[in-house]
Amino acid sequence: MAQPLGAGGRSFDAEGLSVSPPIAAPADARGPRVGVRRLWRRFARNPGAVFGLAVFLGIVAMAVLAPVLAPYDPIAQGVGKPLEGPTVAHWAGTDSFGRDIMSRIIYGARVALVVGLVAVLLAMVIGVTLGLISGYYGGIVDVVIMRVMDGLFAFPIIILAIAMMAVMGFGVRNVIIAVAVGFIAPFARVTRGDVLAVKEEPYIEAARLASVGSLAIIFRHVLPNVLAPIIVQGALRVSGAIITESGLSFLGLGPPPPTPAWGRMIAEGQTFVVMAPHVATIPGIALMLAIVALNLLGDGLRDTLDPRMRR
Repeated sequence: MAQPLGAGGRSFDAEGLSVSPPIAAPADARGPRVGVRRLWRRFARNPGAVFGLAVFLGIVAMAVLAPVLAPYDPIAQGVGKPLEGPTVAHWAGTDSFGRDIMSRIIYGARVALVVGLVAVLLAMVIGVTLGLISGYYGGIVDVVIMRVMDGLFAFPIIILAIAMMAVMGFGVRNVIIAVAVGFIAPFARVTRGDVLAVKEEPYIEAARLASVGSLAIIFRHVLPNVLAPIIVQGALRVSGAIITESGLSFLGLGPPPPTPAWGRMIAEGQTFVVMAPHVATIPGIALMLAIVALNLLGDGLRDTLDPRMRR
């Protein structure tokens, strides 16, 4: 039987021999890994979310491997007969310039993903920062920031993007900026609402009493506790960003030709919708599949991460 601890934190058995105390494994050594597995099991129970994730990963792979997967140069004219229907050589047919539609769809995924992901990420960084400042400090800072956000909310995103494109001109970079500006306000609103609830928690008050700086409290204690709804919002807004980019391209305000963009391909095909419906239909199916997949993925993330949506 071990005796009480002696000097140096050692215990001794009945014969007087030193017995080292057992080393306990850290309680949270496997915590994050177990938490991730639990979230994945909850996510995998939603077949629509799994389908959306699979399609999204397929689109990402298609965009990354476009030079390998595309059978033709997406801007090369005359690779086939103009307005030729789907054949063995051209699986999705050709457009009015004899360009391979499948190759243009594959490369068009790059434009859609770059605009969708980068624009949402840019809007998230700016909007979340403004929401954190507005919700935590309150007062006149909150009033000024929220009135600016209300001004952005007053305009539909596509109208705001059209106005900005008319001022800035064409190009993928300008499309990203125009789409990002339209999505700043939703991120700021969502973040501010969650911060108003979190900043009243006892651990935030304890940090203030411990003389922890405001920036440290915001980024160490407040932001991690409002991150889940922000991630959900980001996943749901990517599809909206892609739709906005496609709408701008459809109106001729997106990336300049001959850059392959799904919206421009649909606009070019509407002239031949009777004699060659595949020119507009197949890019439209690609756009629809991407939007549906992203919405299903966003809904799955919301059900997984948002405690209020868990059954």
